[in-house]
Amino acid sequence: MCNKETITSTGRKMMISENILFGMGNPLLDISAVVDKDFLDKFGLKPNDQILAEDKHKALFAEIVKRNKVEYHAGGSTQNSVKIAQWMIQKPHKVATFFGCIGTDRFGEILKKKAEEAHVDARYYEQNEEPTGTCAACITGNNRSLVANLAAANCYKKEKHLDLDSNWELVEKAKVYYIAEAATFAKEQGFETDDIAEIARKTQNLPKENTRRQRVVVFTQGKDDTVATVDDQVTMFPVVDIDQNDIVDTNGAGDAFVGGFLSALVQEQPLEECIRAGHYAANVIIKRVGCTFPEKPNFH
Repeated sequence: MCNKETITSTGRKMMISENILFGMGNPLLDISAVVDKDFLDKFGLKPNDQILAEDKHKALFAEIVKRNKVEYHAGGSTQNSVKIAQWMIQKPHKVATFFGCIGTDRFGEILKKKAEEAHVDARYYEQNEEPTGTCAACITGNNRSLVANLAAANCYKKEKHLDLDSNWELVEKAKVYYIAEAATFAKEQGFETDDIAEIARKTQNLPKENTRRQRVVVFTQGKDDTVATVDDQVTMFPVVDIDQNDIVDTNGAGDAFVGGFLSALVQEQPLEECIRAGHYAANVIIKRVGCTFPEKPNFH
């Protein structure tokens, strides 16, 4: 096993080991291609949109591959985040384990290959009832029309995958766990406020199993300050300044922030450093098309 030594904020040495980070979510194969207006019109797409696939879009995924030069990436919100965390850490490889469901098809094989290239330890539950989930990015000029077909991603079976001893061992091996939640969290909790700082306070005070330490809450707000609870205080952290002309694509910014944040968290860095790493990763990703990144980060 390959380990990397890092120095924590207290000066203590710790080893970053394989499978220290665990993520679980909807794996999607991102399929990106430059298309023409006729392609958008054929499938009833707007030039800059983000939708879930309907029946009329099901043929789109095979056709975009057939008609265009495409790029493939391992996608889906949680998988993007653990992929970014691995990129930030670099070595050892397989810092992150990822669980999700795919189909036994060509797109599934490509997704496994792309996750491997990103050095993520993806352990997919494979089934043949639904095809592998996909997200087509139809690029026209500076616009991207995103069409997601969750398909197999909705077919995960806990008893057939998570409960297997070999898989559960990986869950127990991890020290940090991440599963993405809906943005409507505050509304669902009945907080009855739009004030982001108040929502952070209320979220921090929700009941929790481990009462020995307070819950840490972090909310991103795009170009506005990131909000975090630090002990009993709500603190604002300014994002990295960027020229608006340098922004290419903001769709992966949230996933990238989480990935950067997690990369520092597994190294037991303080909250401020985790947020700084998150801001850095998001700043890199919004300058590129899709949730993609250069070979190595330049983060110190």
